[in-house]
Amino acid sequence: MKKTLALPLFLQTLGLVIVTLVVAQTLSVLVILNLPPPPPLVYTVAEVVQAVRSAGEAIPEEGAHVLTTRLSNRPPNGATEGRRRLHFRDAVAQALSVDTGSVVVTQPGPRIVALGGPRPPPQQRELLRDAPEPLLMGSFQIGVRRADHRWLIVAPKTTFGIDPWQERLLLVVALSVLAVSPVAWLFSRRLAAPIAALAAGAERLGRDPRAPHLEVVGSAEVAAAAVAFNEMQERLQRYVEERVGMLGAIAHDLRTPLTRLKFRVEGTPEPLRDKLIADIDQMEAMVASVLGFVRDAAQTRDYCKLEVSSLVETVMDEAALTGADAAVERADRVVVDGDPLALKRLFVNLVDNALKFGSRARARVLAEGEMAVIEVDDDGPGMPENEIERVFEPFHRVETSRSRETGGIGLGLSVARAVARGHGGDVVLRNRASGGLRARVSLPRARPA
Repeated sequence: MKKTLALPLFLQTLGLVIVTLVVAQTLSVLVILNLPPPPPLVYTVAEVVQAVRSAGEAIPEEGAHVLTTRLSNRPPNGATEGRRRLHFRDAVAQALSVDTGSVVVTQPGPRIVALGGPRPPPQQRELLRDAPEPLLMGSFQIGVRRADHRWLIVAPKTTFGIDPWQERLLLVVALSVLAVSPVAWLFSRRLAAPIAALAAGAERLGRDPRAPHLEVVGSAEVAAAAVAFNEMQERLQRYVEERVGMLGAIAHDLRTPLTRLKFRVEGTPEPLRDKLIADIDQMEAMVASVLGFVRDAAQTRDYCKLEVSSLVETVMDEAALTGADAAVERADRVVVDGDPLALKRLFVNLVDNALKFGSRARARVLAEGEMAVIEVDDDGPGMPENEIERVFEPFHRVETSRSRETGGIGLGLSVARAVARGHGGDVVLRNRASGGLRARVSLPRARPA
């Protein structure tokens, strides 16, 4: 049993999140530091004056920014503060030939107006330094009071396109996703692999209690689950072995008193002696069947890839050699992972039942999705619906159609279902509409290597 210490799942997930954030932020900083800053939105006094005079009806000159105008009963929110805003306001008032009290310039936050203010990048400083008139950058609102005491508000037009600086942000996001995706994929695969192995181990245990134990790998939580799973598997294996061993011991010990009974009934009157001997023979057959079942259960199954249609054809050919009416009607080539001896016994039991109680057997092998389906039909009287599931119980027989003279002891279908379920499949019985009974076996198809 391999055991590897690993960090808890919580810490591994936390590490994945931290690594992802660090990589994304590092790429963002690198892109921002290496790409040139986006060009500023610079507005001139002439553009504002044109917008005020035309009230939004004139088409701006080529290269000029689009400004919108609207009428309001109140001036724009905020006050004209700062020497530079006052400088721009005075220039607008002079160009419009109004007093400075009729013009209000507001901005939502610190903006660069003319020279000075928050230190701009070198390109912007050069632009502002060489400007022949005051400039206004960023978002703003300029209110001009009209003769009717209403205010004409001028502001930049909101655009819904992608600006160059927005393209750079999208580039940063795309690069971050490309860089983080491989890291996230590796981490996720590392976290999910032990859980997938645990699920595969549970599926193997359902088929064979003697399946190999799980490797104790992965995070601390997954490793603890694997250890608990292995301990559970050992307990189940011991439980099954103890019960099978006890059943085998009881069946073996019954042989001795049955043999003594056989000798003692020799002196009884003939009619009674024949009945007693028949009962003892039946009990011995039951004991032999139980011992055979125990031997099969105790054997280690050797799974390999095999073609079901070939196995079914072999069983039907062997039955036909004895003079029975047995044939294969359809044989799709499907491969399963299974124990050839156990599967052959499954099909032999079903074919024997069909021949005993239905006079003939017809088999088909079908491929249905991920399952291999084997159907065996007979022409017998069928079975009451309330008995279809009960016949899979050990030693249970439907007396009306399966008498002691013609039938077995009631272990054939139990063994068949146990083998099918041990391979991850199942066996069900159905009454055919045209008469007779159909046994349907489903087995998982072999997975690609």
